[in-house]
Amino acid sequence: MTLFIAIVFLAFSSGCTSCREYFANGFKVGPNYSRPAAPVAEEWIDDGDPALDTELIQDEAWWHVFNDPVLDSLITTAHRQNLTLRVAGLRILEARAQRAIAAGNLFPQGQEVSGDYTRIGMSKNSLSGSFFNTNFDQWTLGGGLAWELDFWGRFRRAIEAADANLDASVENYDHVLVLLLSDVAQSYVNVRITEQRLAYARQNIELQRGSLRLAEERLRHGITTRLDVTQAVSSLAQTESSIRPLEAARRQAVNQLCILMGMPPRNLDEMLADHNGIPKTPAQVAIGIPAELLRRRPDVRRAEREVAAQSAMIGVATSELYPHFSINGTIYLEALEFKDLFSADSLAGAVGPAFRWNILNYGRLANNIRVQEARFQQLAVHYQNVVLQANAEAENAIINYLKTQQEVESLAESTEAARQSVELVSAQYSEGTVDFNRVFDTQRFLTLQQDRLAVAEGSIAQHLIAIYKALGGGWQIRLGYPETRAAAVTEQPAAEPDENLAPLPPLPPPSHSPVPPARQT
Repeated sequence: MTLFIAIVFLAFSSGCTSCREYFANGFKVGPNYSRPAAPVAEEWIDDGDPALDTELIQDEAWWHVFNDPVLDSLITTAHRQNLTLRVAGLRILEARAQRAIAAGNLFPQGQEVSGDYTRIGMSKNSLSGSFFNTNFDQWTLGGGLAWELDFWGRFRRAIEAADANLDASVENYDHVLVLLLSDVAQSYVNVRITEQRLAYARQNIELQRGSLRLAEERLRHGITTRLDVTQAVSSLAQTESSIRPLEAARRQAVNQLCILMGMPPRNLDEMLADHNGIPKTPAQVAIGIPAELLRRRPDVRRAEREVAAQSAMIGVATSELYPHFSINGTIYLEALEFKDLFSADSLAGAVGPAFRWNILNYGRLANNIRVQEARFQQLAVHYQNVVLQANAEAENAIINYLKTQQEVESLAESTEAARQSVELVSAQYSEGTVDFNRVFDTQRFLTLQQDRLAVAEGSIAQHLIAIYKALGGGWQIRLGYPETRAAAVTEQPAAEPDENLAPLPPLPPPSHSPVPPARQT
C-alpha cells in the first residue's frame, strides 16, 4: 500500500494534471471539453426587408411552401432511396460499433481460456531423467484475466471521443440529407425552368412562322423584296435551333433527379405532367436570426462534435504520462493423467496487482500531447470558420433572393412591352408602314427577354431553396415530421421504391442535444 501511494504521488508530481483538476474532472486527467466561441452576426444585413420574417422559422418541411405535389413526391422518394444517404447511414453504424469497442475497454481487456496436452520424453542420460520417469503426459486447462484499471480516465476519455464521433456521424447524415433535399428541389426547378424556356421558344417559333408567311405573301404580290423572306427564315431557324439544347438540358435535369432518387435514368414525363410551371414562392420567408445557425445547421454541429472528440483525445494522450495499474490472474488445472485433471488437487493459479510506467521515452509522450492539442486547436478554428461560412452562405442566398425578385419585376415589364411591340410592328408591317427589319428586331428581342424572364423566375425559387439549405432546414424529416402531402395522393411511377435497394439502416438518436452546453474545466 505504501508503494502504491508513493507511485501515485510521484505520478502527480511528474504529470501535467494537478490533484485538484483530477478530482474536479471526475478522476480523469486531461482537460474537460468546453465548446469554442464562434462569431455570429446579431442580425441579418437585410433584417428590415418586408419579404423576410426574422421572428419565426419553420423549415422542417420547407418544400411545402411551393405547394407542388410533384416536388413533394420527389423529396419522399429521394429520402427513401438515395444511395449517398445510405452511405452516411452506414457510417453511423460504423461509429456506433466503434463506440461499443471503446466502452468494452472499461472491463477486463484480456480474458482467455487455454488448454494443451504435451507428451514429454526425457533423456535417460540427463540428471533429471536418471531419477524420474523419462516419458510422461501433461494435461493443462485454464484461463487468464488481465484488467487495466481506468485510474486516470484513459478509457473514459476514449468513450467520450467515441460518443462525440458517433454524434458527428449523425450530424453528417443530417448534413447529407440537407444537401440531398436541396439538390432534388434545385434539379426539379431546373426541369421546370427548361420547360418554360421551351414553351416561350415554341411560342416565338409560331409567331415567327406567321411573320414568314406574311413576308412570302407580300413577296408574291410584289410588295416587298426577297430580303424580308430570307430574314424571316434566318430568324425562325435561329429560334428553332435553341430547342435542341433546351431539350437536352431538360433530359439531363431529369436524369439527375433519377440519380438523386437512387434509380437508373428513366422517363419521368408521366410523373412530371401532374404539375406544370415554375414553382411559386411565398410573399414572405421566415428565416429567424443568425444565431440559430449554430443549432440548426448539421455541418456546424458536426464540426463542433469533432472538436469535442479531439478534446477527449488530449486526455487519452495525457494518461500515457502516468503509470498503468492492472490486476492479473490465472487459474488452471494441471495433471499428468487426464483422469486426474478435474480433481481438486489439480487446481492451481496466481493473482496479483501490477503496474507499468513508460519512462525514458525521450519526449515522445509529451510531444504526442502537443500533437493532440494542435489538432484540437485546428478543429476549433475550423469550427469557427464553418460558422462564418454558414453565415455568409445564408446572407448570399438572401440577397440573391431579394434582388432576383426585383429583376423579375423589371424583366416582366420589359417582356410585356416587347410583346406589345411585336403586335404593333407586325400590324404595321402588314400595312406596309415599316420594313421587316423592325419586325426582325422586335421579335428577336421578345425571344431574348422571355428566355431571360423564365430563367429569372426560376432563379427566385432556386435562391429560396438556397436560403433553406443555408439555414440547415429539412433534416428533421428523419425525426418523423410529415414528409409530404403527395404520399397520400396518387401513386407516381418514380415514387415506387426500387426493389433492388436494401432498406436504410436505422438512425440512433444523438446522445445529447444538438449543441451541448459547454462544460467548464
